[in-house]
Amino acid sequence: MTRIEDYALLGDTQTAALVAKDGSIDWAPFPRFDSGSCFAALLGAREHGRWSIAPSARVRSVRRRYRQGTLVLETDLETEDGEVRLIDFMPVRDHAPDLVRIVEGRRGRVPMHLDLVVRFDNGRLLPWVRQREGALTAVAGPNALCLRGDIPMRGENLATVGDFTVAAGERRVMVATWFPSHESLPLPIDPEAALRDTEAWWREWSDRCCYDGPWREAVLTSLMVLKALTFAPTGGMVAAPTTSLPEWPGGVRNWDYRYCWLRDATMTLYVLMLTGYTEEASAWREWLLRAAAGDPARLQIMYGVSGERRLAEYEADWLPGYEGSSPVRIGNQAHEQLQLDVYGELSDALFQARRFGIGADPWAWDFECALLDTLESRWAEPDEGIWEVRGPRRHFTHSKVMSWVAFDRAIKSVECFCLQAPQAEASSTTEQLVARWRATRDRIHAEVCARAFDPARNAFTQSYGSSRMDASLLLMPMVGFLPPHDPRVVGTVAAIERDLLRDGFVQRYRAESEGDASVDGLPPGEGVFLPCTFWLVDAYVQMGRMTEARALFERLLAVRNDLGLLSEEYDPGAKRLLGNFPQALTHLALVGSAHNLGGHAERPAKSRGDGTKT
Repeated sequence: MTRIEDYALLGDTQTAALVAKDGSIDWAPFPRFDSGSCFAALLGAREHGRWSIAPSARVRSVRRRYRQGTLVLETDLETEDGEVRLIDFMPVRDHAPDLVRIVEGRRGRVPMHLDLVVRFDNGRLLPWVRQREGALTAVAGPNALCLRGDIPMRGENLATVGDFTVAAGERRVMVATWFPSHESLPLPIDPEAALRDTEAWWREWSDRCCYDGPWREAVLTSLMVLKALTFAPTGGMVAAPTTSLPEWPGGVRNWDYRYCWLRDATMTLYVLMLTGYTEEASAWREWLLRAAAGDPARLQIMYGVSGERRLAEYEADWLPGYEGSSPVRIGNQAHEQLQLDVYGELSDALFQARRFGIGADPWAWDFECALLDTLESRWAEPDEGIWEVRGPRRHFTHSKVMSWVAFDRAIKSVECFCLQAPQAEASSTTEQLVARWRATRDRIHAEVCARAFDPARNAFTQSYGSSRMDASLLLMPMVGFLPPHDPRVVGTVAAIERDLLRDGFVQRYRAESEGDASVDGLPPGEGVFLPCTFWLVDAYVQMGRMTEARALFERLLAVRNDLGLLSEEYDPGAKRLLGNFPQALTHLALVGSAHNLGGHAERPAKSRGDGTKT
């Protein structure tokens, strides 16, 4: 089984594919991120679908890289007969998704083998394969794949294979194009022209990055990942291009991340605006408003890439899972959960959009006020919290803090941008509305300080009445709930260091049972959480602990794979990445921490109380 970190990402800003070091494409949902994959060996084996192009003989060494400023992947494979280079990419498209593979001879004469196993619907459907109008087509149900190129192929044991030799200076090309099975064959593309156009497109995009700090390479790679995870037609950004890569090998914590989380909204807008990508930030804000529109009481934590609300979860029992990690889940039941923190994330995102100068939208303010009307009556309820626990609802501290943020940002929006009470609030003046919000904000703050703080530990805890620590508490000073040098914040960071640091990285929380109940309703077992470790970097920066912040940031950079990609979690013992890959929240956190580090000298940082630092 290929290790998670041995995969590379290809993307066309509508879907993505994962390519292993050995030249096998093991994951490729078409036509969207959340579609069924025609190659699902990532979650099973060869018989579940893959597309391999590799030397026939043993490979002695592998070197790979993205071409500078692009997601055009080059993989150099050396054998005793010579060396070949695989050039893999997905042209940024208007309609049909293409996967282009070019085999370039570098030295000697290298015998090669192509192995194409197409299985639609995430490895479940065996297609009907035939020659049609000079192309090889695979068809099953609504899906079809068209293969064109100059590599000879033949059918063999329900697969398509081919043997060929590449000499130095020679190039062989294959293009796979998905299309709806009821339509005519897609028009062929010129692979070499597509390569030039794809390189030019990515380089023009990369050149817009205005970050020029000491970690530019890491930041730019992370930004390209985020761009690749953006669904261009709508502006939504998926959390990851994969489903069910485990938080621990062999475990059951396997989730579908091919959806858009409201929780990522603030960080997404902040990072995109900081680095010069105003168009993407504006598109994300517009997606956010469309997706969340409607009854405020029915606000969801996540949506589909076009704003879909029904993300029904089922188990793909024909797939054994990555390293036997089952079940494999398609869809995400957590979209039905109550997570009060998303109200704060949405309000903060809209405030940040105003602060950064994204065009005003009066309807957005009316909608935000309607959300606060709902939150006024709901913030005191227990919920499932930031980690989407499938155990009992609790009064999670982070959820209460973000409820405080919702009212705080609305108040600041009135103060900073002279917004007025919407017409729907005809019975209240702007002053009366803000006074009501201030009263609610103060009530939440007082309750959190009274019920979530444990004097015996000198720390805030995960939920009211609990002694458990939670890494989300690191965000309290970041969002301005308390200053970073408040003794309660200092004590909380110290408690997290004692309880949640593992081999220098941060766990979300300890999943073991507390008393008679497991906090998340699942068996224990997961890696350290990389976004949370970046949050500790940010906490150190705010507290003026710059030496520790830089050392921890460099430790995080060291666990990236050879292409600069990160997943959600990490196993420090086995030194391997875990969880869905690559993960947007991790790369967002990397960019944010790089900016925070680059903007601070060896002095205490100050919180502005609005989620930004000076």
